[in-house]
Amino acid sequence: MDRAPVLDKAAILSADDLPRERVEVPEWGGAVFVRTLTGGERDTYEASMFEGPATDRRMKIDNIRARLVSLTVIDGEGERLFTSDEDVVELGKKSGRVLDRLFDVAQRLSGLSAKDVEELAKNSSAAPSGGGPSD
Repeated sequence: MDRAPVLDKAAILSADDLPRERVEVPEWGGAVFVRTLTGGERDTYEASMFEGPATDRRMKIDNIRARLVSLTVIDGEGERLFTSDEDVVELGKKSGRVLDRLFDVAQRLSGLSAKDVEELAKNSSAAPSGGGPSD
């Protein structure tokens, strides 16, 4: 039985472990690349889903698709196209159908499941915010 080699720091840090996928977006007149989240980006995304102090965290679901898409849509060189909070707001104004398509790819590539989101929500101490009748 062959065993995998033991990796060193250089091998780990140089490994290309951010797969990307070309996604056709005819509504925008072309295609984009969507790649998996880095570890830091996943932490940022998960943290962005909550607001308020640790003792009273509330789930924040506004622009949830645009936030993930902004972290994962890249150009041909691998650089993010959307890097600011303003970009997320503007992206959130685009077609929900397109955002759903890109969100689904980003979610799949990043290993984010509905169960992951449910777990995050379970760890929140309050009801979701953003778009409800009391907001």
